[in-house]
Amino acid sequence: MTAERLVVYEPFRSIFYAPQFVTLYGGHFAAEGLDVEVRTSTATVTTTSALIDGTAEVSLGGVMRSLALADRGGPRLVHFAEVNSRNGFFLLSRVPRPAFVWSDLVDRTVLSFAEAPTPWQCMLTVLRRHGVDPARVRIERTRPVAEAIAAFRAGHGDFLETGQPFTELLIAEGAAHLVASMGEATGPLPFSSYMTTTAALADRRDMLTRFTRALYRAQRWLAGAAAADVAALIAPAFPDVAPGVRQAAVARYLAQATWAADPILRAPGYAYLHQILLDGGFISRRHRYEDLVDDGIARGVVGG
Repeated sequence: MTAERLVVYEPFRSIFYAPQFVTLYGGHFAAEGLDVEVRTSTATVTTTSALIDGTAEVSLGGVMRSLALADRGGPRLVHFAEVNSRNGFFLLSRVPRPAFVWSDLVDRTVLSFAEAPTPWQCMLTVLRRHGVDPARVRIERTRPVAEAIAAFRAGHGDFLETGQPFTELLIAEGAAHLVASMGEATGPLPFSSYMTTTAALADRRDMLTRFTRALYRAQRWLAGAAAADVAALIAPAFPDVAPGVRQAAVARYLAQATWAADPILRAPGYAYLHQILLDGGFISRRHRYEDLVDDGIARGVVGG
């Protein structure tokens, strides 16, 4: 039987998306008759545009991408399988801060993640939760990751908010010191999930079910796997990351329950993320869970 070819777009390449690569390199997609090609979005082809123009039928990304479209009356893209259940970013300081408190950011410069708004929006919520007015913190989101790291190394900024493997690299070099896990500070929420079009939900439900079943098998394996085994399995996706750095990144993510235990994107998590984006002004009005999430496929897979 010939495998069904499927193109999946990701917003950027990251160890944060390890479940995707465990599913791919662990053979779980293939076991469901799917030949999956993962492509990374570009300036001209994004995770949402790929779905809208038919380049792909599945994309990985935050619910915020669908909320942004819905907020301006665009096409409806629906999320059907949760991948990341926590924020995957970390706050690093130029100097050690063993007694760090959030008010330490007042009148300081934070080089934040420019490629997507959710880390920044979560930071705003965390600051407000700890009694810090975000307006008193200089949050810069003008530089892509590589440029932000270069600027930080060169002495610009007091704090850097970044993901993996950059967190481990900077700590290992002694160029930065970990002061906060944004995953722990923000708390559980459906940070990243697989989305598709309403047409695919109606016409390709069997394919999406097989896709989700493959992901769920990978999630169950991840739940009991050692960091070394996960790091070794996903290595083909990260050829430029040293094995020790890759393993350290995986271990840190595992320790804080970053990856979803199952693919069900539940309403309370959606409501929390939705409120973060509403409070931060990223969206201007409320959007129903039922309009942007289809949990039927995942519930069927988990229940079956």
